[in-house]
Amino acid sequence: MSSPILITGATGFAGSHLLDRLAGRAPLVAWYRPGRPAPAARSGIVWEPVDLRDRSGVAGAVARSRPSRIYHIAGAPRVDTAWSNILPHLETNVLGTHHLLEAVREAGEPSRVLVVSSGMVYRVNDEPVALDEDAPLVPASPYGLSKLAQEQLALRAATEDGVEIVLARPFNHAGPRQDSAFAVAGFARQIALIEAGRGEAVIHVGNLDAVRDLTDVRDVADAYERLMQAAPSGRPYNVCSGRGVRIGDVLDELIRQSRVPVRVAVDPDRLRPSDTPRFVGNPNRIRQELGWMPRHALVDTLRDTLEWWRERT
Repeated sequence: MSSPILITGATGFAGSHLLDRLAGRAPLVAWYRPGRPAPAARSGIVWEPVDLRDRSGVAGAVARSRPSRIYHIAGAPRVDTAWSNILPHLETNVLGTHHLLEAVREAGEPSRVLVVSSGMVYRVNDEPVALDEDAPLVPASPYGLSKLAQEQLALRAATEDGVEIVLARPFNHAGPRQDSAFAVAGFARQIALIEAGRGEAVIHVGNLDAVRDLTDVRDVADAYERLMQAAPSGRPYNVCSGRGVRIGDVLDELIRQSRVPVRVAVDPDRLRPSDTPRFVGNPNRIRQELGWMPRHALVDTLRDTLEWWRERT
């Protein structure tokens, strides 16, 4: 039997789509957060409750499974909550990654590890220039700081411990299963509730003028697999579309797809302390070196997200 593939954060947004992509093609070990209900049994998948903050628990789980490849997707993903409380981000993104990489080193097995960082590690400004992998690493948020620290741990493991590290820097992504705390999912959920007659016909929004680089989560999962297969160790790759879209235009498209009339109201609680006006990545490296390109059009991503929320409403 071949060595399994390990996915941390396998019940999360991107992790669940990656799990679907890899299921049936290799034995999988999937970690989920302890204290939550165990996921439904699936053939070829071993579910394990593992807390990344628990060093001995992580070490024991890695030693038991002896994975040949590790997709480290788990992390604290919320930029907004990091402003009010950065501790969970440091514990999960930084300390959790440290525990995982130490467990790989101590196990002494040749594991290849994909570490999911973020485009938020870059210094951003108002210039209409897409950020490539050589842009200055000056995070503008506590969340970005935690991801940069995570990267540094990963690169240290590559240079000093000989661990094969695959480094992804995804920009914003959207699609079915995303938490409604994020803009696209939040808009879609509100529309689905309005359509179901379960609330006032008003969509509450934050800053609609922000420009973001949005990629479908299923394309992101494809990029992660392609990076795992062929990316050189220690070389970072942006995962993004290279196109900026105004959040207000995203909302307009979702409203166009709505089955009932709605109106829009700004909610001050949804405005972040420091909201980057423009955040767009340059995907040339992953396109030219690995041949990856997004396949899903934004209008389809929005439609599928809205349909997902309709099914749950």
